[in-house]
Amino acid sequence: MAEFDVDLFVIGGGSGGVRAARIAAGYGARVMIAEEYRMGGTCVIRGCVPKKLFVIGSHVRHELEDAAGFGWTVPPATFDWATLIANKDKEIARLEAAYTTNVEKSGAQVVKSRAVIEDKHTIRLLENDRKITAKYILIATGGAPNHGAAIPGIEHVISSNEAFHLKKLPKRIVIQGGGYIALEFAGIFAGFGSDVTVIYRGDNILRGFDEDVRSHVRAEMEKQGITVLTGCTVTKVDRHGEEFTTHLSNGSSLASDQVMFAIGRHPNVANLGLEKAGVAINPNNGGIAVDHFSRSSVDSIYAIGDVTHRFNLTPVAIREGHAFADTVFGKRVVQVDHATIPTAVFSQPEVGTVGLTETEARAQFSHVDIYKTTFRPIKATMSGRDTRVLMKLVVDGATDRVLGCHIVGDAAAEITQAVAVAVKMKATKADFDATIALHPTAAEELVTMRTPTARHVRQAAE
Repeated sequence: MAEFDVDLFVIGGGSGGVRAARIAAGYGARVMIAEEYRMGGTCVIRGCVPKKLFVIGSHVRHELEDAAGFGWTVPPATFDWATLIANKDKEIARLEAAYTTNVEKSGAQVVKSRAVIEDKHTIRLLENDRKITAKYILIATGGAPNHGAAIPGIEHVISSNEAFHLKKLPKRIVIQGGGYIALEFAGIFAGFGSDVTVIYRGDNILRGFDEDVRSHVRAEMEKQGITVLTGCTVTKVDRHGEEFTTHLSNGSSLASDQVMFAIGRHPNVANLGLEKAGVAINPNNGGIAVDHFSRSSVDSIYAIGDVTHRFNLTPVAIREGHAFADTVFGKRVVQVDHATIPTAVFSQPEVGTVGLTETEARAQFSHVDIYKTTFRPIKATMSGRDTRVLMKLVVDGATDRVLGCHIVGDAAAEITQAVAVAVKMKATKADFDATIALHPTAAEELVTMRTPTARHVRQAAE
């Protein structure tokens, strides 16, 4: 008789957990994966995928507006929110079924239940109070929206979860937050015709991004009619029938049809039985504390993805899940390199970035060269739209290595994914210069910028 019921029990059917389960099963491991909600996790069900579908849909309005400059006469268009929601739901259901099918095809068993940890080798399924023993346990429960400190009227506030299921498009919406989710939904709702106000406590949106990116995105959003209020927070939300009054810390108030908070996410660590099993929490971020191989303080229990609160990006969770399976079941040690991770903000305009910001580079390197350009994209010359693209390279002035690339504009994410390969390979500015431009494209600017727009030299301490 086997010592354990399974070799691996995965808690959480999101992208990271599914990848780990499939790869481990492919190595011959007996795998069971539990998901209490829907297979696919945050990204597939109520995150990246439906968000990107909404972004694409909201872009149509801009395309219709730009058409006249290219000779098209487009009859007045109408938009139906209910159709968008129904078609989105259909696509998400298809993807969920595909996730389940792919896991089962790999040989892993899927169970629809909340799972809690009893001890370092035992899991209890709450659906039928069944206990399963496993040689290894992998926690991949992700994260959830965090509304922050309780304020009067917090019960009236929605998160991105509810935004995907609204019965109707709000004519006016107030969004608190200045990061990925807040700005993406600001662009989505504005694109569909809503009056949007963004509230952020800091001095500017997109904290942690390059300063030029932050300023450029804000300016472009404001050109589109989105109101961005910084240096204040929401202190109270009153409801009056179907309308809301949002009170701000600066003493002003705003009327709207919806109030949405997107101020951050916290790891899903509650009520998992972590304390009972002795799994330690990282005091700095509230996620499960893990080492470079995603192993927790308990040698048989691992954790990957957003529940560790390291780098909360779907591709990172997938890479961590794959590396875990390779290391534990594939007989080859794989450690995820968390350096130089590309990321995108599907705001409008879009942001793509990889590597160091100018501020980070100047703190780490004595000589830093900056190559930056802003220009009107070719489409805007005909459409008449008031918009500009930003492209910026951060270079080590001593070695010529490209340390970072930052792009704001159409297809920024697509361009950045390709550039990330070069940055990861430690390409130099000379390598970029030696690459023949692909014309006419926006991306050719990355290989045609020859003269630094700024040079920074840090003086040695005396």
